[in-house]
Amino acid sequence: MENQKLIQFLNQLLSNYFVLYVKLHRYHWFVQGRHFFQLHAQFEEMYEDVAQDLDKIAERILMIEGKPLATMMKYVKEATLEEANADDKENEMMEQLIHDFQQLIAEIRKEGLIEARDHEDAPTEDLLISIQAKLEKYIWMSKAYIAYE
Repeated sequence: MENQKLIQFLNQLLSNYFVLYVKLHRYHWFVQGRHFFQLHAQFEEMYEDVAQDLDKIAERILMIEGKPLATMMKYVKEATLEEANADDKENEMMEQLIHDFQQLIAEIRKEGLIEARDHEDAPTEDLLISIQAKLEKYIWMSKAYIAYE
């Protein structure tokens, strides 16, 4: 299959999004401190957004005749993001998320968009651009939160 590298990238992105989904749940459950109510709600909103994107990524893989990964073992193996630690402080959580968002954006720019363009796959390119834009917004919001401290 000539678009195998694109499918592999999308499966890596799917895996990273599952790790991010679990990380956001963990942060949602374990956040403590002065900003508990704000961050608890924000992490929930973020993991709900990530869940929607998970579905879009998996469906896109199917549309381009690939097979999305569908086991936790494969997600952990293929992901480039690290899992969360339960004892992180508020700012540590936000800094880790900023790092993750920046890493995902870099991978989208350096791999995903190039592969999509090489295959003249505008719908995949659009999906990746929309995900990148959302991640950039999360970075902006997270940096603004840290600056508040």
